Amino acid sequence: MHELSVCLSLLREVERVARGRAVAEITVAVGPLSGVEPRQLERAFAVARAGTVAEGAKFVCRATPVRFACSACGQEVEAPLNALVCPTCGDWQVRLCSGDELLLESVTLGEEVEKEAL
Repeated sequence: MHELSVCLSLLREVERVARGRAVAEITVAVGPLSGVEPRQLERAFAVARAGTVAEGAKFVCRATPVRFACSACGQEVEAPLNALVCPTCGDWQVRLCSGDELLLESVTLGEEVEKEAL
């Protein structure tokens, strides 16, 4: 399950952004062509966040659509996964505009995290 390693990478970036503050919410955008399964990502996050500044954070996984631009007519459209043909002119030479992303969209910070005294 590579979603766990994806979550660990996301959490490294979240820790960098948080700078010692607790994290209340993390939002990621996941496209259907990203190679990441959103439900698996949510499950992996529940495990990966333990002991981090995001331990109590809400995890929001926002699905993004597949969009492409037609090389022939320039039309940009949203498309189902298995129909990458321009609905305007019928051309199959298209450029992917979105749908393959995995983006850390936002991190909502909370209170300062108390460090344990050793």
